[in-house]
Amino acid sequence: MALLLGLAAAATYGAADFAGGLVARRVNAICVVFVSQLAGLMVLATILPFEAAGPTKEAFWWGVVAGVGGGGGVAFLYRGLAKARMSVVAPVTAVEAAIIPVLYGLLSGEKPGALALVGVVIALVAVALVAAPREEDGGTARRITGLAQPGIKDALLAGLGFGCFFIFLAKTGDGAGMWPLVGSKASSITLVALAGLVARNSLRPPAGTWGPILLAGVLDVAANVLYLLASRTGLLSLVAVATSLYPASTVLLARIVLRERMSGGQFVGLVLVVTGVGLMAAG
Repeated sequence: MALLLGLAAAATYGAADFAGGLVARRVNAICVVFVSQLAGLMVLATILPFEAAGPTKEAFWWGVVAGVGGGGGVAFLYRGLAKARMSVVAPVTAVEAAIIPVLYGLLSGEKPGALALVGVVIALVAVALVAAPREEDGGTARRITGLAQPGIKDALLAGLGFGCFFIFLAKTGDGAGMWPLVGSKASSITLVALAGLVARNSLRPPAGTWGPILLAGVLDVAANVLYLLASRTGLLSLVAVATSLYPASTVLLARIVLRERMSGGQFVGLVLVVTGVGLMAAG
């Protein structure tokens, strides 16, 4: 069940990133994150009255800390997606976002089975292959490596933020309900609002962009809920990897909607995604 919830979170995160990254090409990323996170908080407000669990200070504050990483991660990710190929930025972010919780989980005593560990390694390789960093320049494909690639610095910062988000949100405990996500959204909204004030960016979206921004926010909070449930029923070292497969849906949407070309390596990576997930489930 944890693996299925993690995969559902991955698919939803991927769709949210596509919607948010696409609109961030027309609106500054800080504005997109602020409004989308606010929309997510409003969705949570409709769920909380039906929550059996009450808020606890510890869970709420773990959510606040997680929100700092998550909010910063989304802002850097959307900025990267806005200025570079989605099929490059999203996977690079995901590799780092998966590695950090995996290392934390193993160091804190988690012991996945041998097949599951092999699946983790294959999944990480798959995400790296999906990146397939290429840039079209005057009809000639040229390889650009390292930090010189457009959006890579943003992707690395986003991956660091998401990795911390996964770890801290998993610490909130089984009986906290959805309250940790309230703390997460509150801190991310505050952080992004302050960043907008410092950068003197408008936090009001222009006409015609509200729809995709709100959609990104609703999808993002839905993915948060799915990940939170997954982290409470399975090992962090496996759930984080399953959730970090979200670039597969981002790449596919970019291929279908934006007609971004998919390299042979990316196709192999998507195939390995299925193999890695299967091994994690078997292990």
